[in-house]
Amino acid sequence: MSVKTGVIGVGAIGRNHARIYAELEDSNLVGIYDANMEHAAAIAEEFGTKAFTSLDDLVAEVDAASVSTPTVTHRDIATQLLNSGKHVLVEKPISDSVDDAKAIIDLANEKGLVLQVGHIERFNPVMSQLESRLDRPKFIECHRLSPFPQRSLDIGVVLDLMIHDLEIVLHLVSSPVASVDAVGIPVLTRREDIANARIRFEDGCVANITASRISPERMRKIRVFQSNAYLSLDYQDQSGWIYRKDGLEIGREEVEVEKDEPLKCELMSFVECAAKGESPKVSGQQGADALDVALEITRLIEADA
Repeated sequence: MSVKTGVIGVGAIGRNHARIYAELEDSNLVGIYDANMEHAAAIAEEFGTKAFTSLDDLVAEVDAASVSTPTVTHRDIATQLLNSGKHVLVEKPISDSVDDAKAIIDLANEKGLVLQVGHIERFNPVMSQLESRLDRPKFIECHRLSPFPQRSLDIGVVLDLMIHDLEIVLHLVSSPVASVDAVGIPVLTRREDIANARIRFEDGCVANITASRISPERMRKIRVFQSNAYLSLDYQDQSGWIYRKDGLEIGREEVEVEKDEPLKCELMSFVECAAKGESPKVSGQQGADALDVALEITRLIEADA
């Protein structure tokens, strides 16, 4: 069954949502909406769809939609979609407060609709390789670095970039957070542009997470240490290695990854969930849990400023 899809907000991220919805076999991209109507018209022409001049009109025509607008607008737009009986994929972070996130989640549950949060790395092919080899991780180290993006300037690097790794770490560890330490520094904006967090979990696992949006290089890597192995995976290259003890030496084995575009996998999964009414891989609650930790890290950084 073809799902009638739409995109609300077609900036750098939303444009790619529109591109993929236009390509997916089970998606019928009926239109897009953006406050910048001239820009929306150009994107609509590029992908052979309609630029709606009214959000209400777009909502009336879709079965499911991506919300890729500024974070502060997520609750209002998601609420309008859900109240209209539409399935929602809201880009990360799910909202700018835990209370707003809870309101979105509760409404989706009440309406029996799909609510997925756009934590794209969960759909990166390296994740399935990591999950299949996971055995009680003891230490996790994440690095997510990028040059200054000229976007998402309404939030700091924790809510912009680090939140990806926070959601992944919470998923991998599956243990309550015991404590959080954090440091962050504003460089080009009034919010933190580089940050580091150290998270201790009740099961003893420790995660050290670094994010920067002022780096001269791009890096998206995760290293997981456990009793029987050490896994090093690169989200960007979709490659990795696993290291194991071999007698008195350490053996290294390349992880075979079937490469694919994570956003395509994410939206394909969302369309399938919308068509079948299935639970998404990254639920509203998982997005809210990552937001909760991210906001605590942000609070610690601001308190130390």
